[in-house]
Amino acid sequence: MLSLPLAGLRVLDLTHGAAEACGRYLADLGADVVLVEPPGGSAGRVDAIGFGLRNANKRGIVLDPDDAGVLARLVDLAGEVDIVVESLPRPLAESTGITPQALQAAHPTLVVVSVTDFGRTGPYADYVATGAVLAAMGGVLSRSGLPGAPPLLPPAGIVAQTVAVHAAWAALVAYTKRLRTGEGEIVDVSAFEAVVGGFDPGFGTQGSAAAGRKETFPRDRPDAAAFYPVFACADGHVRIALLAPRQWRSMFEWLGQPEELADPRYGHIAVRFEAADRLHPLIAEHFAFSTRAELVAEGTRRGIPIAAVLSPAEVLVADHFAASGALVDAEILDGVEARVPHGYLSIDGVRAGLRHRAPRVGEHDAEPFPAATGPTGLDLPGEAGAGPLAGLRVLDLGVIVFGAELTRLFADQGADVIKIENSAFPDGLRQTRKNSAMNASFAWGARNKRGLGLDLRSPEGAEIVRELARTADVVTGNFKPGTLESLGLSRVKLAEINPRIIVSDSSAFGSRGPWSDRMGYGPLVRGACGVSTLWRYPEGDPNHETYCDGATVYPDHIAAHVGAVAVLAAVINRARTGQGSALELAQADVAVMHLGPLLAQESRRPGTVRPAEQGVLGGAFGPGVFACAGDDEWCVIEVRDGADLARLAEATGGQDVTEWTAQRTPSQVTTLLQAAGVPAGPMLRLPEQLTDPHLQERRAFSTMTHPHLSGPVPTSAHIARFSTIADPPLRPAPLPGEHTVEICSELLGLEKDAISALVQQGVLQLPEG
Repeated sequence: MLSLPLAGLRVLDLTHGAAEACGRYLADLGADVVLVEPPGGSAGRVDAIGFGLRNANKRGIVLDPDDAGVLARLVDLAGEVDIVVESLPRPLAESTGITPQALQAAHPTLVVVSVTDFGRTGPYADYVATGAVLAAMGGVLSRSGLPGAPPLLPPAGIVAQTVAVHAAWAALVAYTKRLRTGEGEIVDVSAFEAVVGGFDPGFGTQGSAAAGRKETFPRDRPDAAAFYPVFACADGHVRIALLAPRQWRSMFEWLGQPEELADPRYGHIAVRFEAADRLHPLIAEHFAFSTRAELVAEGTRRGIPIAAVLSPAEVLVADHFAASGALVDAEILDGVEARVPHGYLSIDGVRAGLRHRAPRVGEHDAEPFPAATGPTGLDLPGEAGAGPLAGLRVLDLGVIVFGAELTRLFADQGADVIKIENSAFPDGLRQTRKNSAMNASFAWGARNKRGLGLDLRSPEGAEIVRELARTADVVTGNFKPGTLESLGLSRVKLAEINPRIIVSDSSAFGSRGPWSDRMGYGPLVRGACGVSTLWRYPEGDPNHETYCDGATVYPDHIAAHVGAVAVLAAVINRARTGQGSALELAQADVAVMHLGPLLAQESRRPGTVRPAEQGVLGGAFGPGVFACAGDDEWCVIEVRDGADLARLAEATGGQDVTEWTAQRTPSQVTTLLQAAGVPAGPMLRLPEQLTDPHLQERRAFSTMTHPHLSGPVPTSAHIARFSTIADPPLRPAPLPGEHTVEICSELLGLEKDAISALVQQGVLQLPEG
């Protein structure tokens, strides 16, 4: 039986709502997570599907917050665990004395992770948020929908999932520091900042389509349908994502090599964006009378990234998700069965997913935490003061957003990340509108890394990577399944020379199932997993047939965080077992996990999951997007229950909500409704985040410079606020091959003449000039 990587880690879960998913992911990875509920159970149990999915694989106990001895009992329990994750509202935490500071004061080696809507400090600290409010304030809403129409909220749940994964990463970073120093940590995770910096950050790694966009931030909302077009066909819709010049050449040939598109300039993505009004009609005509299956088969044969756009109902019965094990029929709560996602990833070939349903109320009251069996230290060279992951070496073979983000998280925490790339096949992130040496997107994603230029396809180049792997800790890649194996860099092969090596392999759809041979990028994943179908205006709206998720980069960033958590869990596991691991993650499975509650609902009540109504509250519960005073100014208001509805009515004086918001700025609406306890927030455009008073007070942004950028650029400063772990340094991203000589000399012992010979042979590469 597989020993999961976090076996022996003990976690006390004092969270509620969306934050519960943090403990669920840690539990999926093997941690013993015990959920604490009040008598009668959590209020979140009213949403049986959501509660069941967020709390599967946990145990459960009951504590009465009104009991005079509750603080003493919690302090005692905290002494039996390694990590406490809590999301108590500040007034409740302070009135009961259950604060992170009190818990750690009693147990100095304890890691306490606080997950709240806006963090424990700052002017919004007592505000309340929902996923929709976070989408508005986090920069998602301002890039969603169509110009001239109301902005469009993404499908329910996917934004809030960012927060839970962010918190899991922060928890393991702090725990790693504890393993190295014996000291605990208090971690302040703000859901607002997690979305700003982790869902689709405006000041972070961008998708390949960024090479075709303007470098400034115009105030107008982008046309979210333009970047990755969707085309109607005989039985539905398909989406294509032409990013590389070779993909365009294949598409050009498929179209019959039309003379009007023969200009070589069309090989550049920016030119194709500008010519969309001429290019897209030709593709639409070519696709119109073929089925989705026919188009996907032919496109895949030609090497063109293409995917069918599926509804949630079609996702549930898709052969691929059944064959890959991504979806299973299971009991998720006592008496509640549904078709649900089966975890984010596989470890050593076994799915790290659903093992048992969420606990009944107080089901494990009589079962104490077991004795500690986790690792007692972390055997890394170097000083932990240089970062919790100092001394860890990562060979980064990844590309584009996912590849960059996963390893950047490690580099930011002190790991020596070596970005390996071939100048003949440059990383898509290096594409620029002006063919310049550096762009902000690559600078964001490759900060704090070193660069090795190498032809990985040559036998000599692959051998150099294998030699580096002898002393490395982690190898990461995100190619089509089988690529690492074909290069001799699979976990099986590398374990022959380094049994402690951890290999993380990611792709769009994974190595199992009928879609495993398909090329894939985030836009295609969204289409194939039901995200695109739900990211539309509701039925009856004149824009309903337009898919509006084109401007986002999802699930790339959050999938990278998911992968990073698993890799760090494997590093922790290696300290316990001495053995490395093989990790496999499909980005499609991340999207399916995030849509879990909606897919489960659709499986139980077919036909009920559709694009949501927005901007219509009335007597119903849910989010609404409302126009405010000003030029294209909007806010989000969400009514969670009858109490919120009553508070909203009192705050507006019974006036129609649409009329009331139209007379006020988004800031005024937010201030008035938050004072009444109603979740509300303004739609923030990306530049507005830089001047937001809460983000400023919490130092959410820093300034990054690079010698090959025209000036400084803002960048996310941290993934959470730690009590003793410093914000990451901001060393500039490498040029291609910038550290080739340094790495080959320092790590391989190659002399100057040997390096020069390999450069002459084209095996090694140096920066131009």
